[in-house]
Amino acid sequence: MIRISRREFIRLVRQAYTDVPPRVKKALANVDISVEEWPDPEVVGPGVFAGDPNGAGLEVVGEDAILFGLYIGVPLPERQGGEPELPDRIVIYRQPILQSCKNLADARREIKITLLHEVGHYLGMNEEDLHRLGYG
Repeated sequence: MIRISRREFIRLVRQAYTDVPPRVKKALANVDISVEEWPDPEVVGPGVFAGDPNGAGLEVVGEDAILFGLYIGVPLPERQGGEPELPDRIVIYRQPILQSCKNLADARREIKITLLHEVGHYLGMNEEDLHRLGYG
């Protein structure tokens, strides 16, 4: 576990966002990326992420799973015309990431992987696609 301020964590998320290819950033114009301390209890249960049977954004540790990030919205390929009224959301969970990392380099890497994983869901990628790309 490492300890860094919320401000520093947000800086790391912004830094990870700079690695997103420009073409993808353009597609993210209506996506809100935010940082929360922990997932809401209704989002995650013991060993299970209730929203996705494939375990999106989870790192499995023994029988338990840790939720690092979450995409909330309708993936681009599933849209039925028109823009949604509310922006889609990508949430990066600060405490689970910090508790799973041993140092700043680990945290930087996990934030980047988590952000790209959730961006992948927004673009319509499934877990298999994301694992193949190294974002699983």
